[in-house]
Amino acid sequence: MATLMPGVSLLQHEEPTLAEGVTYTPLVCLILRGRKETSFAGRTMRVRAGELLLVSHDVPIVARVLEAPYLALVFELELSMLRSLYEEVGEAVPASDRGQAVQVARAPVAIVEVFERQLALVDAPIDARVLGPMLRRELHYRLLFAPFGAMLRDLLRHDSDASAIARAIGILRRDFRKTIAIPQLARDVGMSSSAFHKHFKRVTSVSPLQYQKGLRLDEARRALRFGNEPVSSVAYDVGYESPTQFSREYARRFGRPPSRDAGQATSG
Repeated sequence: MATLMPGVSLLQHEEPTLAEGVTYTPLVCLILRGRKETSFAGRTMRVRAGELLLVSHDVPIVARVLEAPYLALVFELELSMLRSLYEEVGEAVPASDRGQAVQVARAPVAIVEVFERQLALVDAPIDARVLGPMLRRELHYRLLFAPFGAMLRDLLRHDSDASAIARAIGILRRDFRKTIAIPQLARDVGMSSSAFHKHFKRVTSVSPLQYQKGLRLDEARRALRFGNEPVSSVAYDVGYESPTQFSREYARRFGRPPSRDAGQATSG
């Protein structure tokens, strides 16, 4: 992964990869070369060159590169920018059926052109500083009006289920190390406990507690790879009370024990 400019990255793999669990943040990914498989909420989606992967919420994904060399452009989405656009043109935004948090679609020409113009700014820092924000705004605008942008549109309505779940996700991400009472979390975002569980699973594909567990494990993996703390210390730091349980759930999520990931960044 190479960062080209703030919020824009280039992802490259020279060989196919194994399936791996990871939590995606809101983003849009344009596949330039190769093919990727993404599993979410019981669906397996294959994304090939010329197609987009759109993610509206922070959600757990299992992904692998099927065909390499693989090359993709990744743009982080800014919900504040989407909300600003929605306030300006909300009455013109098309109505649509409720979408899903992960969508795959053929990349429209207008969106591909925005990507191309954004890439042209990589070696022009002054142009990037002036024109980059305008192009990012245009990309968000195009996604907001795209046929596959239904979940983005639903997310921006403050009284929508998608918006409430996004607020809950924000709390879980902020406090993932703490013990969180899910009924209280449901009340905090204005939902009944039963409705909260139903809509949380619809958006993220997992229960709130499973989601929190995924956050803890993802943070643990980052800490193990880039730090030098022992596995037990990392387990306690991310909120686990039992290192044994931590190791078991870590291996289930990533397909390898935590000891295999310890010190990977420094060992090569």
